[in-house]
Amino acid sequence: CAASRQAACVSGCIPVPWLCDGEQQCPDGTDEQCGQAGEGCAVSSVCGTKKVQCPGTHHCIPHWELCDRHQDCEDGWDEEGCPLQPCLPGQWQCRNRVCIMAEWKCNGIDDCGDSSDEDICAPCTPGMVRCDEGKCILESLMCDDTDDCLDGTDEPSTCGKLHTAAGCCPAGWGQGEESHRAVLPHVTLSSCSARVDIRSGDLYWLAFLHLSCSRTHVPCRDGTGCVAQEYLCDGEKDCADGSDEDGCAQLCNTPGRSHSSYPCGLGSCLNASLVCNGRQDCADGSDEGGNCSVPCQRSCTHLCYPSPQGPRCWCGPGYRLAADGLSCMDVDECTEWGKGACSQTCLNAPGSYSCGCLPGYLLEPDGHTCKLTGPEPKLLVAVQSEVLSYGLRSGHEEVVLATDKDRVVFSLDYDLVERKVFWMDLATESIRWQELSSGKKGTLVKGVRSDCIAVDWLGRNLYWTDGVAGQVLATRLGAAWQGIPEYTVVMDGDLDQPHSLVLQPLAGLMYWSEVGSHSRLMEASMDGSWRHVLLAQGLGWPTALALDLPTQRIFWLDEKLGSVGSARLDGSSVKVLKLHWVQSPFAAAVCEGQLYWSERKTWSVQQVDKASGKNRTVLLKRHGQPHGLQVPSWEPQALLAVLSGTNGCAKSNGGCAQLCLPNP
Repeated sequence: CAASRQAACVSGCIPVPWLCDGEQQCPDGTDEQCGQAGEGCAVSSVCGTKKVQCPGTHHCIPHWELCDRHQDCEDGWDEEGCPLQPCLPGQWQCRNRVCIMAEWKCNGIDDCGDSSDEDICAPCTPGMVRCDEGKCILESLMCDDTDDCLDGTDEPSTCGKLHTAAGCCPAGWGQGEESHRAVLPHVTLSSCSARVDIRSGDLYWLAFLHLSCSRTHVPCRDGTGCVAQEYLCDGEKDCADGSDEDGCAQLCNTPGRSHSSYPCGLGSCLNASLVCNGRQDCADGSDEGGNCSVPCQRSCTHLCYPSPQGPRCWCGPGYRLAADGLSCMDVDECTEWGKGACSQTCLNAPGSYSCGCLPGYLLEPDGHTCKLTGPEPKLLVAVQSEVLSYGLRSGHEEVVLATDKDRVVFSLDYDLVERKVFWMDLATESIRWQELSSGKKGTLVKGVRSDCIAVDWLGRNLYWTDGVAGQVLATRLGAAWQGIPEYTVVMDGDLDQPHSLVLQPLAGLMYWSEVGSHSRLMEASMDGSWRHVLLAQGLGWPTALALDLPTQRIFWLDEKLGSVGSARLDGSSVKVLKLHWVQSPFAAAVCEGQLYWSERKTWSVQQVDKASGKNRTVLLKRHGQPHGLQVPSWEPQALLAVLSGTNGCAKSNGGCAQLCLPNP
């Protein structure tokens, strides 16, 4: 037998991962004689070359989680001693011994986690200070009662003795003066103040900077951060200084505001019925005086009201004034407001609109939100050796599946038809299943390794990715393990470390992420044909994918960029939100208006509003890393009601004797 990969049986050789896997492979049962004088059943290495194995377990962690000041192995081995890990060719070693790609140095992103890949690039910008560990932070973050430096350099014991000194900004630092460009290149100052450090007696200046934000974000007034454009004027203060909500109460262009509003001189809006009423309703009084006394004699389509500028035409709710200043045009709320109008379907009407829901959903009393009908939707989560069920309305938890304590339930998916849970068992290199109702269990296939599996409940197949081999593979859901692997390679060749995988059985399509040298999102038919790039820009490590079929969007969580992104299924309408609590996502799911994901770094399952990224909630937190996650919410009857017939394998296995792969 091959010493590194096989173990001896009376009748031949078996793969090492089949030792102590709960199923007898050797005729004499010696492969299941576990724990007897350590014969053959020591925990084997299952992590490959790209991950590190926690000693004595089958738990694998990425190499960058070594010495990251967070316990990722249950016994804390990954933080003990922090042995020097050699980096691979083309990689660069950070100060904390993490290895990153060499080209990630000086890219403006803290890839190391300790910022050492950015500290080597240039001295701190004026107006910033360097932490003892090397990172640069804004001087305005000094003594703000928050450890912005990992070593706490920005919060010394003398913080309480810092006093603001009398004085103004140094010459050339004033707002609007051109000379500040020479001092702080590419930075605009909004304010600055002088402070005296009692430790040294030195007078130093604190510059409050306007940061450079991405095109989808805007800076806060105090320069301490950026917020998404969607967060402006949404009723919540997302900037520390609340500047994202300043002056928003009466903005004329706020979605939903009547187009019959009158703009005051300071940018706020006033209902047209209050203009020229003899009282100053605008703060600057611009709603009175002037030509208010001129009578309305214009041929307005709807109504006419007096104004200081003379008579104006006025449109009713749901309309806007046309370019001729007389007629009114219908406002298409479904197009202009996007998902802010309806959570699923939207139908525009003259002066109004109405929301609708897909089969299996019910419109809520608010007239905008769709909720699932039928039983309570439940979240299935793999936590170490167990699968938990979590009620998304009641919060009820229960263990629905448990394996041996030394095993890890990795990726999982659910078969809506036969109500089975399928999961990847890295310890035995096998994909297993269990019926939730009867507890009956079995093995689908052995000799495989995958970060992600996905069930085609309609075509009756199971797909998985193999990042090391660069393949997507498939087998029949009804296959029974007979000692010989029975599966097919669906895609091979130029796949660059395929990782997360999601299926759209109704359309016969699949989507996956690649996290190799050039990250991208891909789409193909479920037979591997019609392969093309869905998105290849603005991605770091898209490690978790989820489909939201009611809105026809794909969501991803990016481990490297710490963000949540989404796009339409044709790759358009891309939206990215930076969320600092996205650290090490593994799997994701969407249900109704929420996005759920498992966080390995914090050992938790979290949720946010899928449209805004707000209202974050930690649903589960256990002593163990969560991995696979699914919301099997659609009932087969509801799905079949909207079935368009594009999955050719749905009936009689497509006429195939064995494996049928759909091609729309």
